[in-house]
Amino acid sequence: MKFRIRLLLAALVCAIPVACHSGQSGEDGGETGGTGQPETPQPAVSDVVAYTTTADGRQLFIRSGFDFAKPGSMSPNQVRYEADASAKKIEGFGLAVTTASAYNLLKMTKEDRKAFLTELFSPTEGLGSSLIRVSIGASDFCLKDEYTWCDEKGMENFAVAAEDRDYLFPILKEIYSINPDVKIIGSPWSCPLWMKGGYYGYEGYDQATLEKDFPNWTSGRLKPSCYGAYASYFVEWIKTMKAQGFKIHAVTMQNEPLNHGNSMSMYMPWRDQKEFIKVLGPALEKAGLSDVKVLLFDHNYNYDDKSDQINYPLHIYADKEAYEWADGSAWHSYGGDVSELDNIAAAYPEKDIYFTEASIGEWNYKFDFCLLNDFSSIFLGTLKRGGKGVTLWNLMLDDKNGPYSPHNGSCKTCYGGVTISSSDYRTIKRNTHWYNVAHASAVVKPGAGMMKISGYEPPSGTEVQMFANPDGTIGALVCNKSSEDRKVVFGADSYTVNLNVPAKSIVSALWKDK
Repeated sequence: MKFRIRLLLAALVCAIPVACHSGQSGEDGGETGGTGQPETPQPAVSDVVAYTTTADGRQLFIRSGFDFAKPGSMSPNQVRYEADASAKKIEGFGLAVTTASAYNLLKMTKEDRKAFLTELFSPTEGLGSSLIRVSIGASDFCLKDEYTWCDEKGMENFAVAAEDRDYLFPILKEIYSINPDVKIIGSPWSCPLWMKGGYYGYEGYDQATLEKDFPNWTSGRLKPSCYGAYASYFVEWIKTMKAQGFKIHAVTMQNEPLNHGNSMSMYMPWRDQKEFIKVLGPALEKAGLSDVKVLLFDHNYNYDDKSDQINYPLHIYADKEAYEWADGSAWHSYGGDVSELDNIAAAYPEKDIYFTEASIGEWNYKFDFCLLNDFSSIFLGTLKRGGKGVTLWNLMLDDKNGPYSPHNGSCKTCYGGVTISSSDYRTIKRNTHWYNVAHASAVVKPGAGMMKISGYEPPSGTEVQMFANPDGTIGALVCNKSSEDRKVVFGADSYTVNLNVPAKSIVSALWKDK
């Protein structure tokens, strides 16, 4: 059965100038190369559609279409596959919509912005990105000053913050007009200041110290006496977002709970989170919000090298009452290795795993390395361990890495998934995280389950994963970090799919099973 698949970039390249790059790293950590407009190919009909991005930048999400080959290939590279009824269902992939990203998007013309958002979020005309992350209150990518939705003491003063009302909400509404099924993971960078106690860097558990006022956006702890009020804060935030038509899929209780130093941060060790979830979970249930998942941790694989925080989520799962309210855990990759998830998945396979944040920037950005390493580790690494979704940090920043919080601790060297020119707010450059999200979203759809594969044992440096989508299509993800071209043959009873995978590339493919 043949089906029609359009080139996902076609609409955008007609509307928005795109900086095309060779993908080679320059001295400033950016990319070098000229600018130009690719031709707009016409929609094609074929059995299989594939997308290819090479680390040298010669192919950047290039579409190709081809037909099935005859069955019975004797290739040693043949992959056999079958559905796995026990596989966890994928929620999706995407980027964080910070107010900085929203600001940049709102600086675009309405027509250009619609084209860009359609390309990324539309399930029929674009990539179909279906999972995003937003901050509950400000993040270090707020526009000016830190804030929450209840900065004046007392929950009776809860109200939508002006920055979110003016920037975040309009962009989310445009996204939902394009894809009403997008799901949101919400994470706070800090509780309201009137709920904060302790002092900078405090990691103890003395109750008097924890209850001592600490009105500072950086570090500090959640006062135990404010657990109830903070649970109500989450409830009101979720209810308000849902009333706007935004689908809150999950919340984490604290972004980077072991990080004292962010411009907006709060220390929340596992003992604190274990007790708080016992208040938050029942509050959500009482409010009729049991459909919202509560994810633990939301920080690095290496627990920021704090020996007393190793196995953070496992300590919470081990508490019978906390276990009942915890749906899973969320992870970042600024320290440690994705193999830490082996331990988490093995100990509690029934609990969900999400990857929620990684960034690229001046400190690490080389197109070839970031393209392949992040896709292998973050995307394939998370999915391999039963992960349900991936979100990366900052959808769009400008060519000055902003806007960002002017305060100490914010990231002033981060790149977004897309960089937009601050001179015209029209010319854009897609960075590696955009290509990572594009490859996964284009062929692995919400509700997909990872398939069992056998036969082909990929050589070192090559990884293959396959997914059964709810609509009967099959998505394949291949990451080839080796210096040799590969040919991977997917074998079914009545056909084969012969996929050419260039050296140092990502290839994703989609076809309708028959």
